[in-house]
Amino acid sequence: MAPTVAVLVVAAGRGVRAGGGMPKQYRPLAGRPLIRHSVTAFLGHPEVTTVRVVIASEDGGLYAESLGDLALPEPVTGGSTRQISVFTGLETLAANDPPDIVLIHDAARPFVGAELIARVIAVAGTDGGAIPATAVTDTLKRAAPGTDRIAGTVPRDGLFQAQTPQAFRFGDILAAHRAAAEAGIEATDDAALMEWIGRPVTLVAGDPEGMKVTESADFARAEARLTRMTEDRMEPRVGTGFDVHRFAVGDHVTLCGVRIAHHLGLAGHSDADVGLHALTDAILGAIGAGDIGLHFPPSDPRWRGADSAAFLRHAIALATRRGARLRHLDVTLICEAPKIGPHRAAMRARVAEIAGLSERRVSIKATTTEKLGFTGRKEGIAAQAVATLMVPDDD
Repeated sequence: MAPTVAVLVVAAGRGVRAGGGMPKQYRPLAGRPLIRHSVTAFLGHPEVTTVRVVIASEDGGLYAESLGDLALPEPVTGGSTRQISVFTGLETLAANDPPDIVLIHDAARPFVGAELIARVIAVAGTDGGAIPATAVTDTLKRAAPGTDRIAGTVPRDGLFQAQTPQAFRFGDILAAHRAAAEAGIEATDDAALMEWIGRPVTLVAGDPEGMKVTESADFARAEARLTRMTEDRMEPRVGTGFDVHRFAVGDHVTLCGVRIAHHLGLAGHSDADVGLHALTDAILGAIGAGDIGLHFPPSDPRWRGADSAAFLRHAIALATRRGARLRHLDVTLICEAPKIGPHRAAMRARVAEIAGLSERRVSIKATTTEKLGFTGRKEGIAAQAVATLMVPDDD
C-alpha cells in the first residue's frame, strides 16, 4: 500500500527583506500570491495525501484571500522562528492521523516540480530522509573576520546548496524536533536536526533554478521564470460574444462604458451596455466558463441598473485565475443611431481601462445593416465581440 504523505508549507515568517508592505509570501507573483504557487504544486500531486499551511497568527485574513478557495484544512498557527513553526505543524499532524512521510517546504519557494516531489518521497521512504540539493559550482571565498579582505579559498568539492521540500519519515523528524525542543537546539533546516540525532539524510538532485524568493529583486527574477514556464504551455484561444437590447423610453444609452445622449434608452436588467455584454461573453467563451446569464442571472435584483463594467471585470478575473492572459478585444456595434464615430476614442479608452489593457489592444468598430432588420428599423442595438487570450493548455 502506498504511504500516506503530508506536506507542511511553512509561511509564518515576515519576509521583511522583500519589502512590499506585507509578508512576502502573500505578495503577488505573476498575478497570484507567491504562496499560492507553492501550495498548488503539492495539491495537484498524485502521491500527496494532505497539505497543511503554517501561518503567523496575524495573517488569517491574508491567508483567506490567498488560499481560502482551495480545499485545505485549517491552517496551523506557527511561532516566532521557523523551527518552532515546523514543530507546531508536526505536532498538529501527529494529533490528527499522522502520515507515513512528511514533506516540509518553504512558502517562498514557488518552483517545485512534480518529479522533484516524487523523488524526495521515494528516497525518504527507503532511506528515512531526503533533501533536494544542487552542487556548488562557483568558487567560494572566505573573508577575514570584520573585513572585506579574502582570507582564503574554500574547497567546493562535496558542497551542496540545500532546497525544499525536505522529506522524512514522519516519526523520525517528529522525534528530532521533540528532542531539539527539549535540549534547546536550534538548526537552520530540518535535515540538520536529523543529522543531530544521528539519522541519515540523502541528497537528491535539486532544481538549479529552484530559487527562494528573499529580496525584492527576486520577485522580478521569479516572475521572469514563471513567464517562461507559462508561455511554454500556453495556447491561443478565441471567444466570441453577441448581445442585443431594444430601445425604450430614456434619454441616453451606455455603449462600451460611455454614456451617450440619445432620445431613447436601452431596455435591460443592468445598464444594457451591449458592447460590454458581448465582450464579457467573448472572454467567458474563450475559457469555457459559460455565458453572462450564468454568472449574472437577469432574475437577480442585484444587477438591476448595474454598471456592466463589473461583468467584464468578473470575466477577466476568472480568466486570470485560470492563468490566462488577455491579449486583444474587438467589438463591433451595430446600429443606425446614435452615431458611434464621435465616441469611439472614449469607448476604446474606457474598455482598455476596465480590462487593464493598452488601448493598442482594444478595437471599437461600428456598422449598420443598411436599414435591414431590427437595427435597420432603429428598434435596438446589437454588438458582436471577439476576445483573444493565451490560456494554459490543460491537456
